[in-house]
Amino acid sequence: MADSDQFAPIQIDIVSDVMCPWCIIGFRQLEQALGTTGAGAYIRWHPFELNPAMPPEGQNLGEHITEKYGATPEQSAQNRAQMKNLGADLGIDFRFEEDSRIVNTFAAHQLLDWAQSKNLQHPLKLALFDAHFTQKRDVSQHDTLVDIAVSVGLDADEAREVLQQETHAQQTRERQKFWTGHGISSVPAMVFEGKYLLSGAQGVQGYAQMLEKILAERSQTSAG
Repeated sequence: MADSDQFAPIQIDIVSDVMCPWCIIGFRQLEQALGTTGAGAYIRWHPFELNPAMPPEGQNLGEHITEKYGATPEQSAQNRAQMKNLGADLGIDFRFEEDSRIVNTFAAHQLLDWAQSKNLQHPLKLALFDAHFTQKRDVSQHDTLVDIAVSVGLDADEAREVLQQETHAQQTRERQKFWTGHGISSVPAMVFEGKYLLSGAQGVQGYAQMLEKILAERSQTSAG
């Protein structure tokens, strides 16, 4: 391996859903780990729908948690409070309210797939997380999605065409099937260098250990 390969960005594929608070928590933890280890990364986001059958009108967050996981309203409120505190330590402003809603994210995933071809997928993904969790915007609505796309430098007319014509729908479905076909059933799921999988938010230390492992392997290969 050439020395330049040793310092090349680490490829990290992140399978996630915009509705998943643990996905943005996991990413922010990874981001801190990249900072502490000094590793560079090339990040690609991949689609996963936590609730593919979610209707267009969405569902109240509290009702959804109770219905899907069997949590009592008190347990759900406690979990959200803990998550809000964890997010604050990572620079995430979770604004969970009584009227917070879960919405369908297939349109958002299609837009992300298109944004990949424009090299703006990563900023769009982060903007979608912020729009949903902090700004409490409905990221299932086309007008909202176009507005968010424009905010990261994407073209409004092209974005609207992607959504209205569903030009990336089939490709998005295929990408979803690829990951579920490879055993991904929960998110976040991060694949490092195409060979190491970490599921769930692993904490800054957990991600740092993985990054250091990869850097050490590269160093050994280079020395050999």
